[in-house]
Amino acid sequence: MRITDIRFGKLRVPLKTPFKTALRSVDAVEDIVVMIDTDSGHVGYGEAPATAVITGDTHGSIVDAIRHYIAPRLIGAEIADLNRITHLIQSSMEKNTSAKAAVEIAVHDLWGQLYDAPLYRLLGGGDPVITTDITISVDYIDKMVADSLSAIERGFESLKIKVGKDIGVDIERVKAIYAAVEGRALLRLDANQGWTAKQAVYALQTLEDAGVRLELVEQPVKAQDLDGMKYVTERVHTPVMADESVFGPTEVVELIRMRAADIINIKLMKTGGISNAIRIADIAAMYQVECMIGCMLEASISVAAAVHVAVAKAHSITKIDLDGPSLCAFDPVDGGVIFNESEISVTDAPGLGIREIRGLELLS
Repeated sequence: MRITDIRFGKLRVPLKTPFKTALRSVDAVEDIVVMIDTDSGHVGYGEAPATAVITGDTHGSIVDAIRHYIAPRLIGAEIADLNRITHLIQSSMEKNTSAKAAVEIAVHDLWGQLYDAPLYRLLGGGDPVITTDITISVDYIDKMVADSLSAIERGFESLKIKVGKDIGVDIERVKAIYAAVEGRALLRLDANQGWTAKQAVYALQTLEDAGVRLELVEQPVKAQDLDGMKYVTERVHTPVMADESVFGPTEVVELIRMRAADIINIKLMKTGGISNAIRIADIAAMYQVECMIGCMLEASISVAAAVHVAVAKAHSITKIDLDGPSLCAFDPVDGGVIFNESEISVTDAPGLGIREIRGLELLS
């Protein structure tokens, strides 16, 4: 099975409600879909969103990076040579992690198809059923409480609460949600780099003193501020998770060395795909550091790939934040991963098992 061509499409899926964080507000998933053709007739699918404020990738830069730098290296490559292909992808250019991730996902999809096995089995196996949290967007307090209660009614047992806009209101938001859902759901805070280190300590200590018990707080300070992250980690009881501070394995090693966070958030769009995500999970396991696997605002092609990684690396990936498909008004993908609110299950279909993508706009 050799690569003969790489094609592109655009997928747009409206959200059930606008997605609001300290960094942005979005009302639809708009992603680039990568399709890798082979001489055997098999097609591998990958996907990447434009997240300029996080990874620096735009739709245009994703397509150009693949078309001009990655694709020329891969045409004619044998899918069985997976390690060589992932090296070619990762060494094709600096940064551009989302573009690299989309291609790696499609290649791994083909790798599973080559050996007629679901991807997670080739990555090591595991229990093909996992449970995700769901994101509660930053909004008025009453709206966030109502959204939290609605999520619980839909079966979600972990809620990721977006904060980071106004520290005083943030504290009141969390107190109100905790009072409304106490005992029925775990709360995870995501500050999206919205606080300073001292603000984070103040907010978390205030919540802890008020009896609010949080499962974790995600990226309370700016991505580059590892000293600030360490400052927070040393002064609060709530576990601190690094997200934007950690893209690849090298940064994970440094964060662990500094003891700057308790948990690491793996996202394929940050790591540049599956190969580095696996490396991060294995490094974290060596040091007994927990990982979460998350996603950007993505549809179910790339999120399916993250699900396969989560299943195969469950020994270190203990927390799941793969709610992108649950936030969409509908799932445009028929395939081997089934997203049913909080429960995500994987079938025995080869690779990612994708059969059809509805509404895909092909790009020239």
